[in-house]
Amino acid sequence: MLVAGFNLADLFERVADCVPERVAVVGGGTRLTYAALDERTTRLAHGLTELGVRPGDHVACYLRTSVAHLEVMLACYKARAVPVNVNDRYVDREVAYVCGDARAVALFHDADQAAHAAAADVDIRVGVATDAYEELLASGSAHRDFPERSGDDHYILYTGGTTGRPKGVVWRHEDIFFAALGGGNPGGPPISTPDEIVDSVLGNPAQRLRAFLPAGDPGPPQFVSLALGPLAHASGQWSALGALLGGGKVVLHCARHVDMDHVVDLMHHEAVNALNVVGDASARPLLDVLEEGRASDAATVRLLGSGGSILSHDVKRRLLAALPNLLAIVEGIGSSESPAQAVSVSTRSGVVPPSLTFAAKPETMIVDDDLHPIPAGTGVAGWLATRGRVPVGYLNDAERSARTFVEIDGARWSLPGDMAIADADGTIRLLGRGSLCINTGGEKVYPEEVEAVLKLDPAVADAVVVGTPDDRFGECVTAIVAPIDQDVPPTLDELRERARPHLAGYKLPRALHLVPFVERSAAGKADYEWARRVAGGS
Repeated sequence: MLVAGFNLADLFERVADCVPERVAVVGGGTRLTYAALDERTTRLAHGLTELGVRPGDHVACYLRTSVAHLEVMLACYKARAVPVNVNDRYVDREVAYVCGDARAVALFHDADQAAHAAAADVDIRVGVATDAYEELLASGSAHRDFPERSGDDHYILYTGGTTGRPKGVVWRHEDIFFAALGGGNPGGPPISTPDEIVDSVLGNPAQRLRAFLPAGDPGPPQFVSLALGPLAHASGQWSALGALLGGGKVVLHCARHVDMDHVVDLMHHEAVNALNVVGDASARPLLDVLEEGRASDAATVRLLGSGGSILSHDVKRRLLAALPNLLAIVEGIGSSESPAQAVSVSTRSGVVPPSLTFAAKPETMIVDDDLHPIPAGTGVAGWLATRGRVPVGYLNDAERSARTFVEIDGARWSLPGDMAIADADGTIRLLGRGSLCINTGGEKVYPEEVEAVLKLDPAVADAVVVGTPDDRFGECVTAIVAPIDQDVPPTLDELRERARPHLAGYKLPRALHLVPFVERSAAGKADYEWARRVAGGS
C-alpha cells in the first residue's frame, strides 16, 4: 500500500494490523474487533466505488449514533470520499439544505428516516440496518487494493447551526489528525511519521490517561472511551476517531434519548475509563444517577472530558466526589473551526477552576478588531485566535472563510468568533460567541458569562440568555430559565439578587421567561434561535 502523509484511513489500517483481535467498537448489540471493523469497512468502501462514488465525492451521513454510522465514515475515508454529517434530528427541508450545500452524491440514512431522506436531491440512497446495506457491504472485495491516499484528503464537519444555517468546515486529514484526534500519541509528543502510530498503540495502551496516572500506575490494558455527544457532532466524532487511532475501544451510546441509568450500565459492563460529557446538560442528570447509589458502577472511570457547553464549578466538585477513581476533569475551549484553544484541568487534590476559566495553549492569543494582540492583564475583551493546524475554509463560502481564517504576521490563524479576556496570570476567561453579544445601553454582555452565574443558583436547573429589543437600552438581557422545582420557580428579583455579587449591574437579567426545559442540540449546545422565540425577540 502506498502512503502519502497522515491519512485517516491509512492510519486506521495500521492500527488494525497491529491489534487485529482487540475490540474496536461496541454499540447497539454489535461488537467488532479491529480486524472485523477493517474488513467490513473495506468491503463497504468497494461497494461505494461500485455504486459510482469517486474520490472527493461527498457522502451524506443522516444517521444516529451506531456502529454502522462509524462504518460508513471509515469506508468513505478508505475510498477517498468525504463523509458529511447531517444532524439526525433534521427533517425534510434541513436534510435537503445540507445535502444540497455539500453537493452530496450519496446519502446513508436510518431506515425509519427514509421519508425525510427522500427530500434530498442525491443519486444514491442507502438505509442502514437493512438488507440493502448488508448486501452492499457483502458485495465489496475484502482486499485493500485502493489507490494511493493523501494527507490532503478532505474531512468535513458541518456546524450545528444554532445561530444560523449550518456551515461545512473543510479540514485536511493531516491537520484534523493533529488538531483534534490526538496526533497518534495522546498525552505525549505528536508522532512524526505514520509508521510511529504502531509503536504508540503497542507501547501506550492507556493512551490519554497516562498524563494523569500516579507514578507506578500503568493504567488499564486498553483505553475505553464513551462519548455522550453523538457521531453527527464534533464531540462524538473526535472521541470515536481519536480512540480508534490510539488502539482504544469505542463504546457507543446508540439509544435515541440519553438514559443515564443505561449510560452507567455501559460504563460498568464495558469498563469505560474515559467518559466525555457535554457540560451540565449531561453531567447533572448523570450525577443524579450516581448520587442515588450507582457510583460503584462507574469505578473504572479515570478521566472525564467536557466541551461544547458550560460545566459549572459545583458540578465539577460533585463529579470528583461521585466518581471514586476519577483522576481528572478536562474541559476545552474549541469549535469545529478550532478544536483546542485552551484547557481547564480539575483534579481531586488540586484546584477546581471556576466555570469558563482556562489555560491558553501556546498557539492561542486574543486579538482586537484590527487583529492586533491584546496584552494580558488589561481586562480588554477580544477575539480568541489559534494558529497552526487550522481548516482549509468553509465549504462554498469564500467570504466567510476570509473573515474566519486570517493571516497575522505571516501565520494562518482561525478566529471562530469567541470572545475572551486574558488575565495577568495567563488564564483566559471565555465570554462567549461574539455574534451572540448583547448590546445594552452601550455595554457589551456575553450570554455565556451570565448563564454560568445563573446556573449556580440553587433554584435553576438550566438557563440560556439572549438579547431582546428594548426601546431605551437597545437590547434587554433576557433569561430563559428551567427551574429545579416547577411548582416553586424563582422570581426575577430573586435571581438578580443572588447573581449580583458575581455580575456587574448591567449584566443582570431584566426579563425572565420560565420554561420546563431549555432546548439544546444533541451535542448539548443551547438553541439560541429557539430562546429568542421564547423571549419574543424575533
